[in-house]
Amino acid sequence: MILHKSENLIFFTPKITKNSGANFFNTGISAGFPSPAEDFTEERLSLDNELVKNKEATFFARVSGQSMVGAGLNDNDLLVIDKSLEPANNKIAVCFLDGEFTVKRLKIDKEGLWLQPENPDYPSIKITQENDFIIWGIVTNVIKKVY
Repeated sequence: MILHKSENLIFFTPKITKNSGANFFNTGISAGFPSPAEDFTEERLSLDNELVKNKEATFFARVSGQSMVGAGLNDNDLLVIDKSLEPANNKIAVCFLDGEFTVKRLKIDKEGLWLQPENPDYPSIKITQENDFIIWGIVTNVIKKVY
């Protein structure tokens, strides 16, 4: 279900079902030399249980744009956002700034609060009293397509 759509992010609420989950092979997948296949056991794994710690305060949003590519957030990636987490310096946050949602790294210093992109083609944004600004939530995970 789409909750909100802005120019930069589309928000979704998670739908957690009781018996959800995919097959999970409880063994490390080697990125080096293969290991014997008989060493694994099959279980059920729910990504909701792995990625959503507080279901009432968790939302998903799809990234639109390239300002955070240096942090590994690419266009069309799916973010997991927890509104119950406290904002802190260096955290990646979804913010509501002057009528639009954006995702940036929080930088807090003696001069104030900055929204820092992770792409040199984009400028830092200094938050001032004149801004309509809310830190909406903290990004906890990113889900990517690899094909």
